[in-house]
Amino acid sequence: MQDLERACKDHYTKRCWGIGLGLGFRVISLSHGFRKLSIDHIVSAYKRTSRRAIFLDYDGTLVPQSYINKTPNPEVVSVLNSLCNDTKNIVFIVSGRARDSLNEWFTSCKLLGLAAEHGYFLRWNSDSEWETSHLFADLDWKQVVLPVMQSYTEATDGSNIEVKESALVWHHQDADPDFGSCQAKELLDHLESVLANEPAIVKRGQHIVEVKPQGVTKGLVAEKVLLNMVNAGNPPDFVMCIGDDRSDEDMFESILSTVSCPSLPSAPEIFACTVGRKPSKAKYFLDDTT
Repeated sequence: MQDLERACKDHYTKRCWGIGLGLGFRVISLSHGFRKLSIDHIVSAYKRTSRRAIFLDYDGTLVPQSYINKTPNPEVVSVLNSLCNDTKNIVFIVSGRARDSLNEWFTSCKLLGLAAEHGYFLRWNSDSEWETSHLFADLDWKQVVLPVMQSYTEATDGSNIEVKESALVWHHQDADPDFGSCQAKELLDHLESVLANEPAIVKRGQHIVEVKPQGVTKGLVAEKVLLNMVNAGNPPDFVMCIGDDRSDEDMFESILSTVSCPSLPSAPEIFACTVGRKPSKAKYFLDDTT
């Protein structure tokens, strides 16, 4: 931990902890400005603003990662509908999930925006068509990735492969924790090697290794929605973004850069919030999904 502190340029302004056990042990460094989200603070900001953009991750944010049944409960659907029915709000679920799953789960949320597969597909509401990121249509690399993932699945009990329209995901949540983690690291290195010249990127998340098209990020979804509000003459004065995974860090970063553009008359209230106390580009954290 002392080595980490010495290596950090501004270590005098940070706090360091060692967390986890075994292969899950790591040392983290957090800024003093990183704090738990105050409900009173965000409610106060919400009430005094009138052009709000709300971005929510799904897995690990609206439903716990540990849940086997990933279908949203009636309370989640009710809260989303209440937010969407307020004409001052634009609400988006930004998820790595397939669009068929999101469409099925949120069929009763007519005004809810959906971004599936990290933004490869986007739909503004239930009456609009799905928009596709045509710039990233080359998916031939999937033929290279699938056999590699299959070999790791055969060697790792409890692992499985999820085939999406634009991506491939190797899951190891049900595998032995230590062995699954080791296999994930090895798979990550293997795929990065074979995809060096392909228009694809390999990412490791919570119990997954995912390969998706280059340039497709949740951050681009947030940027597109915010700029659409600006161009429509309704620049946001309140932006809330909540997520729990590495892919959500792109949203946190995008929001901060987008709202700092000179076309905005004034800086909006920004609530970038990660689920769980861990290093993040977000300013705030929540303890869990509740």
